[in-house]
Amino acid sequence: MDGASLHVSVVLPCFNASDTLRAAVDSIRHQTLIEWECIIADDGSTDDSPDIAAQIATRDHRVRLLRLPHAGIVHALQAGCAEVRAPFIARMDADDIALPQRLEKQVRFMQAHPDTALCGTHVQMFGKTVKAGRRRYERWLNSLETHDDIVRELFIECPIAHPAFFMRRQTFERVGGYEDHGWAEDYDLCMRFFLEGARFGMVPEPLLQWRESPDRLSMRAKRYDPTRFRELKRAYLLRSYLANRPRFHQWGAGEVGKLWLREWKGLQPEAVIDINPRKIGRAIHGVPVIAPNDLPGPDETFIVIAVGAPGARDEIRAWLAPRGYAELHDFLFVA
Repeated sequence: MDGASLHVSVVLPCFNASDTLRAAVDSIRHQTLIEWECIIADDGSTDDSPDIAAQIATRDHRVRLLRLPHAGIVHALQAGCAEVRAPFIARMDADDIALPQRLEKQVRFMQAHPDTALCGTHVQMFGKTVKAGRRRYERWLNSLETHDDIVRELFIECPIAHPAFFMRRQTFERVGGYEDHGWAEDYDLCMRFFLEGARFGMVPEPLLQWRESPDRLSMRAKRYDPTRFRELKRAYLLRSYLANRPRFHQWGAGEVGKLWLREWKGLQPEAVIDINPRKIGRAIHGVPVIAPNDLPGPDETFIVIAVGAPGARDEIRAWLAPRGYAELHDFLFVA
């Protein structure tokens, strides 16, 4: 298939995925959309993955195998994306399953929303190790349906499942594609789309079956450690909401908030807000603790909210909104 007739280039990095690769690629081969190519970027696998990919490519000319020396996920993504020919780039992992209409529905969404640069789909997690925490994460991901939803929650977690990414190639290339900063490459890419002013979208249907296993890269690689996530968030806060801000405050001096207070390198909030009377008037990691009523008014500061307790976001919003604080203008949740 020549590049002019392609709708989508699917980039599928692979490393020692012989048990799941065939099912993942077959889920692309059985899509209702047929005008696609699938680039399997093999990251120096030492199992049968390259042979399986080569066999599939022999039978289906839309599948291409890119053999690479082992250098990690970001290098494989960069190499795979350098080979794409279609106007849209879709991501897929070697252990997941795309439902048959996934690509067709994402193409239709992007065609209907020409200002959208990156869209995802809702997901269904599966596997023996899916526990309560991952189900909460699944419910949170699947609660996001609009650009405003995604931007509002962007600094809490990556709001689109990486293997469900569907991107306008032109914008992807303009923001620099995948980069390696030692933290989550998908979240980093989302942040650079955000800085670019790009719009996000979501097909609000579970069109990706997302496999959960203890061997999954996001479960064991250092780049996905919570410390690296906070580092990423701070870096992009300084390039967005905290840029040119003369002052800011942090809300939250609990377990999550203390981690943030300890890690504000070279920059500290003026004070930290907490409702625990035993903390008010003290200092934590050199930052004084104040009560909510001692906050400066709207437009006088920016509030970074690092509170992880269930239900806390709704309670804090309910306190701030009636007092004139506007989300994303005066405050932002980062946990």
